[in-house]
Amino acid sequence: MAQPELGNRFQCHFLAARQLGRFPWPELEEQLRAQRDSSLLVDILHQTVLHPLCAKYPPSTKYRRCFLTELIKKHESTGTEPLDELYDALADVLNEEESTHCYKNYLLPTGEHVTLSESRAIVSGGTTGLVTWDAALHLAEWAMENSAVFGNRTILELGSGIGFTGIAICKTCSPRTYIFSDCHPGVLTQLTENIRLNGFIVEPETTPRSQVEPQGQEAETTNSPNPKLIVTELDWGSATEKRLLDLQPIDVIVAADVVYDPEVILALTGILQKLSASRADGKPPEVYVASTIRNPDTHRLFQAELNKVGIRWQIIPAHSRGIFLQDEQPNVTILQLFI
Repeated sequence: MAQPELGNRFQCHFLAARQLGRFPWPELEEQLRAQRDSSLLVDILHQTVLHPLCAKYPPSTKYRRCFLTELIKKHESTGTEPLDELYDALADVLNEEESTHCYKNYLLPTGEHVTLSESRAIVSGGTTGLVTWDAALHLAEWAMENSAVFGNRTILELGSGIGFTGIAICKTCSPRTYIFSDCHPGVLTQLTENIRLNGFIVEPETTPRSQVEPQGQEAETTNSPNPKLIVTELDWGSATEKRLLDLQPIDVIVAADVVYDPEVILALTGILQKLSASRADGKPPEVYVASTIRNPDTHRLFQAELNKVGIRWQIIPAHSRGIFLQDEQPNVTILQLFI
């Protein structure tokens, strides 16, 4: 039956505050005309604006207003019976004041969710790190399909932003330790808030990890259901050898939407080389970098720079599940790097 499936798609889009143009509106209109009643709209309303997650962690006031306005337009265009709940919900939203921050909720296959507090502006406080980009969603989807890569291992994320990829991996892939990193103070503050918002405790960064991390056979048998989460400031251009040594041992490095500028590309390849050299046992970490291809020249430059410094790479085949990016085919590529 199509109705519950369509409602679920609207729910996933709405709670994550995806662009309204990406919703399956034509299918909604088609089903409304076929049914000639309001049951589908009631279902969608309760899975979106009236959902408990929306009540606790709502998308922006403007977003909810625009969504309800569009829903009412579809309702009125099909000539179905009036639905007071729709107009009451819009009236409630119109009485709210807009906030500079909003929430996005991403539903996980486990039944849990990742909730993020985001800035409403794409560029806020001089950084693009205060919003979640498609490559982060894509990388998290791939991670869930390949959880063995992360299970009981130590992960370093470069350019964590406000934390979506890492929080999703921590909730679904059982890493031993996850190190979130970024260089912007405002991003680190928001990142820490989001980690706590999702029920995790941020561990203090004190003793160098290479002195306390279990090694060898001991590491294989140590498997806590609650990963250790660390938030650290890491500037790729100025990170010292000692600073990187303190982060070791790292098994896996991930990054999402960090390849967008030539200067950033040089700093990224530089930090990857340093991280490889700083591992005491000489075993290089696995590296996965997800990028939205906005400018093909920039992505080709990244690949050329990798070739120049001797870092081999391969494209990871596209994964099959559209958990967060339903009804969408983003131009995202994941590269595995061999450093």
